[in-house]
Amino acid sequence: MNFFQNLALKYSHTMMQKALNNNLKVELLKEPQAKIAKEKSYMLYAHIPFCHTFCPYCSFHKYYYDENLAKNYFESLREELKIIKNKGFDFNAMYVGGGTTLIDEEELLKTLELCKKLFNIKEISCESDPNHIDPKKLSMFKGLIDRLSCGIQSFDDETLKKVARYHKFGSSEVLQEKISKALGILPIFSIDLIFNLPTQSKEQLLNDLRIAKKLSPQQITTYPLMKSNLTKDNIAKSLGVSFKDNEFEFYQIICEFFKDYTQNNAWSFSLEKNKLNDEYVSSHHEYLGVGSGAFSFLDGELLINAFNLNTYTTLIKEKQNANIAKAHFSQKERLKYVFLTEIFSGSIELTYFNHTLKCDLEKELFIELKALKICGAIYKEGDILRASKFGKYLFMVLMKDFYTGMDLVRAVFRDDARLKNKDFIDIMREDVDPLNAQNMEFKA
Repeated sequence: MNFFQNLALKYSHTMMQKALNNNLKVELLKEPQAKIAKEKSYMLYAHIPFCHTFCPYCSFHKYYYDENLAKNYFESLREELKIIKNKGFDFNAMYVGGGTTLIDEEELLKTLELCKKLFNIKEISCESDPNHIDPKKLSMFKGLIDRLSCGIQSFDDETLKKVARYHKFGSSEVLQEKISKALGILPIFSIDLIFNLPTQSKEQLLNDLRIAKKLSPQQITTYPLMKSNLTKDNIAKSLGVSFKDNEFEFYQIICEFFKDYTQNNAWSFSLEKNKLNDEYVSSHHEYLGVGSGAFSFLDGELLINAFNLNTYTTLIKEKQNANIAKAHFSQKERLKYVFLTEIFSGSIELTYFNHTLKCDLEKELFIELKALKICGAIYKEGDILRASKFGKYLFMVLMKDFYTGMDLVRAVFRDDARLKNKDFIDIMREDVDPLNAQNMEFKA
């Protein structure tokens, strides 16, 4: 990277931290805020917060799996979907995240069938781990799940052992066999890998990429390791510490390796161009989240659902929305957020963007866009703003910064005692103990 590009990275990182500091001042609601449907195109997000075991680099909202607890949860989730329907909402797409979304296939099946019945959903994306891609189980979801992403993370046996995935999901050879049998059952199968792991060598990275390409799934997603203050100690304990950051070099290798693929966004590649990929926020400006710990982004507000399962279930039984907090974004901050999520996919059609957001992007973000052009991150072709090769890396870094910032939101809202008797909470100023930052088991 040249001087201006290095400067742009440092400046952008600083600006992202400033944006998080300014905007994550969250109001705790005395009662759930009514979600109002408008004549817009929404996406539905559903969260399944259960896993059998936890990975050291994962900070998502989750509990250890209990069969009865999960069944009760899915019942509440379906009730919340009916409440949302009665509020007048409709959706054209759905993303199911976790946790392990396929941890109880029968319950998920009933939930997705209800979603298709209630809403005008055309496409559903879902996540899985390697233990839940059995062909017989996946066949249950034909006609329901359009895209399934499987978190492989690495095909290196030593790495799998370090992060406790070898004995849980199998060796590289076993993983490849599982994937081979799963391919072709659902329309799109995506392999998810993580790069820039501590001590990961160039050859280990290339080996992961070669195996993934040889398996020939419809999509391959390569996430940079997302290391926050809440996960860095667990990562260091499991994988060690790197004294050199290879992220930029490894990202260049990845892009070159998949140059014969279609790049969906900064970190996802497809055999054929399609709009279904891992980052729903880049294709949907507004989305509504259902389930414990789910986020919604509606009319410039971030709404946060109850994390505690008892609180969540009680709210649903009372036929209320499950949101317990909100943060408001100014018009300019909202534009910055939507700009990032869209340019992350590689380009922005200005006329459509301005019409949808009722803005003049080039005028309202003049200084920001000027700086991005000077450092060579974006360029304009007619009515389209495009990300350069360096720009794709820059926006990948910013998206990573955004997601690691949201780690703290989840950690704060997992701590019931921290939220008591407060009207507001300044997320970025909260001191969170990394040892208590993850849910372990649910205790009623």
